[in-house]
Amino acid sequence: MELSVRLQAVADMVTIGSRVVDVGTDHAYIPIYLVECGRNPSAIAMDVNRGPLEKAKENIALHGLEDKIETRLSDGLKQLHSGEGESVVIAGMGGGLVIKIMEEGALHKENIKEWILQPQSEIRKVRQYLNEKGYFIIEENIVIDEGKFYPMMRVIKGNREEYTQEELDYGKRLLEQKNPILEKFLKKEICVKEEIYDKLQHTDRKRVANRIEEIEKEIQKIHKILRVFKKGGKRCFAKIL
Repeated sequence: MELSVRLQAVADMVTIGSRVVDVGTDHAYIPIYLVECGRNPSAIAMDVNRGPLEKAKENIALHGLEDKIETRLSDGLKQLHSGEGESVVIAGMGGGLVIKIMEEGALHKENIKEWILQPQSEIRKVRQYLNEKGYFIIEENIVIDEGKFYPMMRVIKGNREEYTQEELDYGKRLLEQKNPILEKFLKKEICVKEEIYDKLQHTDRKRVANRIEEIEKEIQKIHKILRVFKKGGKRCFAKIL
């Protein structure tokens, strides 16, 4: 099975040989890919909606994987039983929902070895939650798929780290690696914020003075991060401001 750029990047983060639990599986593309190519022995494809789950069943049957991939109607991880999987994938959902699923599935924390997360929003909030709850972001990636940027991460149990505001916003590992796709994202962010800044200049400046100041600081912050990207060698991003 050929995956989209986003789903392929998510699938590539799953540890080879682990049993996979795909939450919000939709059409079960990730479980089918991982099991069909022999990376992972089995999977549970879970979804809260019957419609997508029926489509997932059809796709699994088309690939002849009914004995290796189970479908299960479940709100988050509520129907997962202890010890059924080591790798949990939660992709394509809002950050608030990702946190909710992890929080409600906390009883599985000891059995689950890794969480592959691809929040569609509130990623700063997700990173902060993970750090506060004793999870360690061991790997991060960001890809472009059909013109949109998709950050993602692989998370394990671990000790709390110190994060700068920039690392919460843009990803500690991505900044450390000077990820080239993150650099493109930051350049796009500057363009977006400069457009907002220009529009604010043509409104009642007294009324939007605080917002103008905020935007100016955000633009300056991103410019400083990008200057570190252009320099050779490593540099601590905690010291750039």
